[in-house]
Amino acid sequence: MSYLSGFGNEFATEALPGALPAHQNSPQRAPYGLYAEQLSGTAFTAPRAHNRRSWLYRIRPSAMHQPFKQIGNGRIVSNFNEVAAPPNQLRWDPLPMPDAPTDFIEGWVTMAGNAGCAIHLYAANRDMDGRYFYNADGELLIVPQEGRLRIATEMGVIDIEPQEIAVVPRGVRFQVSLPDGGARGYLCENFGALLRLPDMGPIGSNGLANPRDFLTPQAAYEDKEGDFELVAKFSGNLWSARIGHSPLDVVAWHGNYAPYKYDLRHFNTIGSISYDHPDPSIFLVLHAPSDTPGVDTLDFVIFPPRWLAAENTFRPPWFHRNVASEFMGLIEGQYDAKSSGFRPGGASLHNCMSGHGPDAPTFEKASAIDTSTPQKIDHTMAFMFETINVILPTAHALASPQLQPDYYQCWQGFKKNFNPNQA
Repeated sequence: MSYLSGFGNEFATEALPGALPAHQNSPQRAPYGLYAEQLSGTAFTAPRAHNRRSWLYRIRPSAMHQPFKQIGNGRIVSNFNEVAAPPNQLRWDPLPMPDAPTDFIEGWVTMAGNAGCAIHLYAANRDMDGRYFYNADGELLIVPQEGRLRIATEMGVIDIEPQEIAVVPRGVRFQVSLPDGGARGYLCENFGALLRLPDMGPIGSNGLANPRDFLTPQAAYEDKEGDFELVAKFSGNLWSARIGHSPLDVVAWHGNYAPYKYDLRHFNTIGSISYDHPDPSIFLVLHAPSDTPGVDTLDFVIFPPRWLAAENTFRPPWFHRNVASEFMGLIEGQYDAKSSGFRPGGASLHNCMSGHGPDAPTFEKASAIDTSTPQKIDHTMAFMFETINVILPTAHALASPQLQPDYYQCWQGFKKNFNPNQA
């Protein structure tokens, strides 16, 4: 599978030579008898730097399907006020793989959310045969933890594996197949401004996630007819319509509103080489800004392999309370602030002003380590969905058998070291 490189650039790609009209978007007759259609992800009058739209040249218009009928939501939840959100620190074991045949959409389990985002886990064991999906509520950030995903979209095919991510824009239709037969991971629906790369300020022009490492698929199309299902997530509910052809029938497209992938292993990590532990904002991959400068409705932050070199410094993430709320996941290995209990595929939630940080064994080890030599944090990949709004867990998440009732115990073993007679 071939890709186009860059983030937010104007792309042009065609699966047949000459399928893209020359010099205009909607000619009286498009090449190959195709239909021209604009897909807009922002307001028409959004500033040029933030305007996202693409022109699609497809075999049939996207309006060509039967009426939608509401279907069951499964374990997808959009009302985050069903239960009171506790200020407790929360942690879950990994979601078990399903016993019954379950496709990517059927495998969603909503864990938490707010007005800016919804956070789900997924576990699936079958392809979306004859079934297609689009999300009208927000763009979808997909973070695999186990098993590869092949995401066939209107605008081309994206293959991702654990330690890669994909973003499918709001409204783009797609179908997921499982090359390994099963898959598990994390999803974040972004309801706010579109995800973008952060400005880097004093860091300068290089570092963090490089735009050229974000890959957008080249045009590919399906020209097939049959009795298929188109599922939409619209206003918090699932709807189903019959469609007599594959909706992945875009032969050519150009624009800057498209799905993309990124390999987290390409992240250029920044860190302290003198003393103290920098804020986790230095690990920011993508963010959705709010109307308040410097405040985001959603941050996607990663904690990749890295060297720690700060001297006379407590090197793991320190004890802290934040105005922001943090939902964490672990893709591989061990998180450096937790010695046990946080497993790949698991999750934790530390809400606004809830105290958290390293567990007691991690604190003791980090307090005694020789900081005169660098230390490599390796074979790990953790991440965080962070928001300015409280992340409200669902009733299912609070009653889940995966919820660890003794998570709070990891902070109960701290000794009293205070001695007023010795500094």
